[in-house]
Amino acid sequence: MRLGAPPPPYDDDPDRWIAIVKALNYSAVYSPLSYSPELKSDTIEAFRKAAEDADLVIAEVGAWSNPLDPDSEKAAAAMEKCIHSLALAEQIGARCCVNIVGSRNPNKWSGPHPDNFSRETFDLIVESTRKIIDAVNPKRSYYALETMPWIFPSTPDQYLDLLKAIDRPAMAVHLDPVNMINCPERVFNSGALIRESFSKLGLYIKSCHAKDIILQEKLTVHLDECMPGTGVLDYPTFLRELSKLDPNTPLMLEHLPLDQYPQAAANIRAIAATCNLNIK
Repeated sequence: MRLGAPPPPYDDDPDRWIAIVKALNYSAVYSPLSYSPELKSDTIEAFRKAAEDADLVIAEVGAWSNPLDPDSEKAAAAMEKCIHSLALAEQIGARCCVNIVGSRNPNKWSGPHPDNFSRETFDLIVESTRKIIDAVNPKRSYYALETMPWIFPSTPDQYLDLLKAIDRPAMAVHLDPVNMINCPERVFNSGALIRESFSKLGLYIKSCHAKDIILQEKLTVHLDECMPGTGVLDYPTFLRELSKLDPNTPLMLEHLPLDQYPQAAANIRAIAATCNLNIK
């Protein structure tokens, strides 16, 4: 497996980007570029080649947007962003383009809503994902939907249902086990959830996110993200299962202040060492 995190600013310079990533001892990276109409093919190629020459795996291009927005104009704009982001992932050689499915919430693109688990929403997800993939028809990258606590897919079986319904070879899995922990039972049995996820979805996993979770001792139920190694996620099981996949599978840190990523990476490497696992 390969470990990565967001780097400090690098001024859109491929050489500076590589130097910063190498100094932090990461072997996987988020895409250094996001889609914009001004983005040139030469720039994409320069970063792609820089990563290849430095033996860095570009884990993912983020397409963070809401294709399920109840506002049709906003939904259409989100679809365009997803299509262009998947095309960028294909050009830059990223393992996947990742987004959540979106949300029916009109006020928050990733928020909970009563209709999020409806059959109609499931069908909208299938339709929108097919359109995104078919518009690009990628050959080396994939489109992946990140697991989430309050919309599809929030369980391994829901993800399998989506994979089957979408029915596209360029559809893949982005696994974030913390995002599926939405109740105390899963908090205390995270190892079982992780094993189930890898057993059912392992063949499709292209990238994973690394964070941790804690259950607060106050009513009713309060779950909070925290730095890897400081919560209750069964990281030994997570790393053991991840080590069984393609050795280039990235594990990407997220949602921390820049100055905390080195400590988070050290925590993961320390856990891996206790399991006799190698993280490149």
